[in-house]
Amino acid sequence: MGETDEDLWHKCIAGDADAFGVLFDRHADAVFRYCLSRCGSWHDAEELVSITFLEAWRQRNRLRPEKDTLLPWLLGAATNANRNRARGTRRHAAFLARLPHSDPRHGQNEADHAESVASRLDAERSVRELLDTTAGLNDGERDVVVLCLMNGIGQEEAAKTLGVRIGTVKSRLHRARAKLAAMNRAQEPAEQLDTTIVEARIS
Repeated sequence: MGETDEDLWHKCIAGDADAFGVLFDRHADAVFRYCLSRCGSWHDAEELVSITFLEAWRQRNRLRPEKDTLLPWLLGAATNANRNRARGTRRHAAFLARLPHSDPRHGQNEADHAESVASRLDAERSVRELLDTTAGLNDGERDVVVLCLMNGIGQEEAAKTLGVRIGTVKSRLHRARAKLAAMNRAQEPAEQLDTTIVEARIS
C-alpha cells in the first residue's frame, strides 16, 4: 500500500519536494478538473492549479490533511483562488517557478498542434455549456452543483471544501436540483465531463 496523504505531508513539512510532487501527481487532475468547471478557461484553470499547490506548499507548516486526504483543502483553496484570480494572479506569478515538482514533464514545452488546440476548445465549450445550466442558481447552490454534480465530490468533502455544515450542502443541493428541474436543465454526469477533459489533456 502506498503512502497516505498524511504520511507524505509530514515529509513536506520537512521540506521534501519529492513527497510534494507525489501529492501533486495524486490530486492535480482532480483540482484541474474542478478549476476548469469553475472558470471555463483551460489557461486559467492551469494557472489556478499552480496557485493552489503553491499555496499548499507555503502553508505546509500549518496545514493538516483531514481524514487523511488533502483534496478538500485543495479544492477550497482553488475556490478562493478562482474568486480572486482577477486581482491575485499577478501577485502569485513571480512565485510559480518556485513550486516543487518531481514530474519529469514539468517545464517541457507542449507542441501547439491543431488537434490539441481543438480538443481543448471543445472541452472549454462543453464546460461553459454546463456552467450555463447553473445561471438561475445563487452562488451557494452553484458551488454545490459544481462540486457534487459536475465533479462527483461527496457531500461531506464538499462541506469541508466550502467550510459549511453537511446539512447546508444537502439543502443547497436539494434546492438546486428543484430549480434545474423546473428550468428543464439536466446536469451532464460527472463521468462525461471527466472524459471530455481527459481526452483534451492527453491529445
